[in-house]
Amino acid sequence: MITYYEDRSVQVTSAAVRVDGRSYPLAELGLVWHRRGARSWRVLAGRGAIGVALAGPLVAAALGVGIALRLHLSPVVTVAVVGASVLVGLGAGPLADVLFERLDRSYARGSRELEMWARWRGRPVRLLRTGDALRFGQIYRAVQRAMERAQASSPAQNAIGSSGSRPRPRSRP
Repeated sequence: MITYYEDRSVQVTSAAVRVDGRSYPLAELGLVWHRRGARSWRVLAGRGAIGVALAGPLVAAALGVGIALRLHLSPVVTVAVVGASVLVGLGAGPLADVLFERLDRSYARGSRELEMWARWRGRPVRLLRTGDALRFGQIYRAVQRAMERAQASSPAQNAIGSSGSRPRPRSRP
């Protein structure tokens, strides 16, 4: 038996797809497709907040330099304000690394709920629902590989995306 994917709740092998304790033998699975839900505005707002947090210290530093130069203060005060503003801008570097990492993870997880469906014993059944796009893509590809291998050994079985009574997938993850 070959294991194509495995985590705490999903296991895809050459024999079956197991999700949350339920097992679906590959020999009983027909067409497999996926659906994408609506965008999560919460996720998009979080990405916007990260962008503002990234720009905030740099904008504050630029404003400080501009104000110090515009007010024509004494050279000592101007240098102090410009120096403080530059330090604020430089302080954004370590913060930016953390924020860019969070932003990158946000895009890896995606902003939509994703569902994987299959025709099992003649009726549609939802195998998986998740908001994690990276994990969903790994599982979906594992099911594809398992189905392709099963189809090669028994040509009568349907493959992912083959025509049948269900429509073809509208989009790919």
